[in-house]
Amino acid sequence: MDKISNTLGRFGGVNLLPVFLAAIAFVLIGAPSSWVTLTVAGLSMGMMVFLMASGLSLVFGLMDVMNFGHSAFVSFGAFVAASVLAALSSWLDSDSILLASAALGLAMVAAIAFGLAAGLFFETVIIRPVYRDHLRQILITMGALIVSEQIILAIWGGVPVTVLRPAFLDGAWIIGDVSIEIYRVFAFCIGAAVFAGLLVLLNRTRVGLLIRAGVENREMVESLGFKINRLFIGVFMLGSALAALGGAMWAGYETLITPALGGEMMIVVFIVVIIGGLGSIEGTLLGAIIVGLTANYIGYLAPKLALASNMILMMAILMWRPSGLRPAVK
Repeated sequence: MDKISNTLGRFGGVNLLPVFLAAIAFVLIGAPSSWVTLTVAGLSMGMMVFLMASGLSLVFGLMDVMNFGHSAFVSFGAFVAASVLAALSSWLDSDSILLASAALGLAMVAAIAFGLAAGLFFETVIIRPVYRDHLRQILITMGALIVSEQIILAIWGGVPVTVLRPAFLDGAWIIGDVSIEIYRVFAFCIGAAVFAGLLVLLNRTRVGLLIRAGVENREMVESLGFKINRLFIGVFMLGSALAALGGAMWAGYETLITPALGGEMMIVVFIVVIIGGLGSIEGTLLGAIIVGLTANYIGYLAPKLALASNMILMMAILMWRPSGLRPAVK
């Protein structure tokens, strides 16, 4: 393992793992057109999972909260966005790209707004009473996830909901023998924009400095007189909003969603956070991209292993780097 780490360090470290993974897949797949399609699909999937997982990583690192109800925000974000798009279906069906874009933008804003409000409620009512008690955190947040699924069942029913999306995001670009879905490119761009915004927030602002300092040494930040509780609330709301946005993007990706969406995504989100390393946005992005690429490559090369690929990947990485690829805290 040390030899592998030293070799990677000479060429850019763990950041090059997706490149090595793609290179190996290129050799195994053999068909360049299929490889490009799978790679684009993996990158877009990774970016959407990153949206869901980035907030959880910060909450883990800063607040030491094991929030197993995080994926409830994913579910609600998906269903809120789907409802807004259904209400504005006439805008989506119009020939005006401006109206269709406005409908999509309103759906995303609605999901983010719901995530912010739900995050404030969740942190204040559910999380705050169980700080520093991991067992109770697991029990109460798992309970909150179950209750959330039942609320979704009561409001939207148990029948799968079809998610509309603008006509200009349907279809694919055909370049030679390569087919690239337009929506996947759009999802990748949204994820990249959010990642850039988070980097600016964490590295170029005073709030970001306090967040990074809190991840490294919470007690020191408190001793300097900063109100860490307000920072906790803000980070939790941001993480919830990002999860809701990720759910909205995933709903457009799947085009058919059920109340079980949150429970299904919870495992993937936690695997990404663990692989990337607690408290690290860069690590979360790296883990999400690796998971996205692996899922698509394995699904093509060995479909029977597709369901177990994430677990196998996590086990292999943790045997090599027990703290994750780029942890901010141990």
